[in-house]
Amino acid sequence: MQNFAAIDFEAANGKRTSICSIGLVIVRNGEIVDTYYSLVKPLPNYYHFYNSKIIKLGFKDTKDAPTFPEVWKKAAEKIGDLPLVAHDKMFEEGALKAVFRAYHLKYPNYKFYCTLLASQQKLPTEVENHRLPTVAAYCGYDLTKHHHALADAEACAAIAIKLIDEE
Repeated sequence: MQNFAAIDFEAANGKRTSICSIGLVIVRNGEIVDTYYSLVKPLPNYYHFYNSKIIKLGFKDTKDAPTFPEVWKKAAEKIGDLPLVAHDKMFEEGALKAVFRAYHLKYPNYKFYCTLLASQQKLPTEVENHRLPTVAAYCGYDLTKHHHALADAEACAAIAIKLIDEE
């Protein structure tokens, strides 16, 4: 895949609308040309202990952060008409659609590709599991900051460049 936007969200709690950070990587002609990272005030605005432990973010980090519509305006400008790519499209696309609904925004029907599905199809026995760090390492990306939205989006981009064929 040569032209796309890899995206990753981190969530503050068990609600799909609780996006608390976004990482975005713009790829053109197989090269990263731009990145974007932002904290987001989650909706609802609370953190579950387990989520905070994993993502290393809490209420103090995002209490003054912009809301999702403010952050998405900047992200959407970078995405333009590019397809989106995520590792576990079900979670990322589901969260995106849920937060659009929560804020009564018109969802632009982004075309989504999934690097998790691509790795399961193209690397059925080559990797011990299909978790993001494992597949990223196989594709040459060292994911040392797993669960940081931008690092995860960069890992997703590395996987997509190697494993996803555009239709």
